[in-house]
Amino acid sequence: MSRIGKNPVEIPQGVDVVIQGSALTAKGKLGELSVTLVDEVEAKVEDGKVWVNPRGETIAAHKFWGTMRSLVGNAVTGVSEGFTRNLEINGVGYRAQVQGKDLILQLGYSHEVRYPVPDGITIQCADQTHISVHGADKQQVGQTAADIRAKRPPEPYKGKGIRYADEYVMRKEGKKK
Repeated sequence: MSRIGKNPVEIPQGVDVVIQGSALTAKGKLGELSVTLVDEVEAKVEDGKVWVNPRGETIAAHKFWGTMRSLVGNAVTGVSEGFTRNLEINGVGYRAQVQGKDLILQLGYSHEVRYPVPDGITIQCADQTHISVHGADKQQVGQTAADIRAKRPPEPYKGKGIRYADEYVMRKEGKKK
């Protein structure tokens, strides 16, 4: 039985939610996101809340119930507030800057790494060692942050590389003489 599916999704001020067939569309100040609902789940808007319920008592309906409620909640939150992932760069000479539509990374390679910023994503560099990825789509924000981190993941001996701001890198001891 889904516990998260039982809770409705609150619709904040300034967000419009429309359900047409199996597509739920949320429009807000940060854009428009659409969620395709599976056949086992139905959604309805009542009193400023979106209720997601299973259509039957099948196992598949109960499996999708909480998942669809979370996806609807992420869409509503995304168009109203957005999502942010923060990254930190550690290493001598490692730095980042935004030029136009590209993120320029210098990560100890013989060349600079250019990462084109996807549509719907905003990347800001507060200074040369901090990157902030912001957007309305939670999946796209997470994937963009993961792609940037993959350019030079943190290594366990000196901790150099790109890591999430809330990530802890387990350090290893070097070899002994």
